Amino acid sequence: MFGSTLRGAAVAVVFLAGFAVSCDAEPTARGTAPSASSAPASSPAAAASAATTQSASPAPGGSAPGPAAPPASGGPGASALPGSPPEKVRDAFAGLQATLGGSCTPSECAYFLGRVHDELRGLDAAMKADPKGPGHFPEPIALIAKLDAELGGDRSFPNLKAHQTLLIDTRDKINTWMQGHPDDYR
Repeated sequence: MFGSTLRGAAVAVVFLAGFAVSCDAEPTARGTAPSASSAPASSPAAAASAATTQSASPAPGGSAPGPAAPPASGGPGASALPGSPPEKVRDAFAGLQATLGGSCTPSECAYFLGRVHDELRGLDAAMKADPKGPGHFPEPIALIAKLDAELGGDRSFPNLKAHQTLLIDTRDKINTWMQGHPDDYR
């Protein structure tokens, strides 16, 4: 009886170790060899060794690096991969228009103001990267620059709340300008 329990425990350890290794595996670039930590275990001893290595890794919140926080002033185009083209003006403008129905309710105010700010930043980046050139969008770019100067690079909720009127007015003025220039973003 003791032997079958030990054997069952060993099978469970091997299975869990293999699962942990496969979940921890990082994708490799084409033409490169996988790292030793992402290679599948070829024997129960290797799997047990991998399980020991996995359990020796630091706990969450320890000194191991975690996922990076999203950029503070990243708009919709900021989440794109480095080297990828920025969002198109029409897509960024659609994101800004999606904020028109929102409001600064007590439970959603931080999210709403942060989203309006991020959508404006994304639209600014899209306009500056547009093939027509930033000169095609002089007023919206100037309005966003004025807002940025007033915010002073501080995207915190207290600062956005203090500048809420300017933030919303900037969004509304840009919306009006863009509606009057549909050929500029289609």
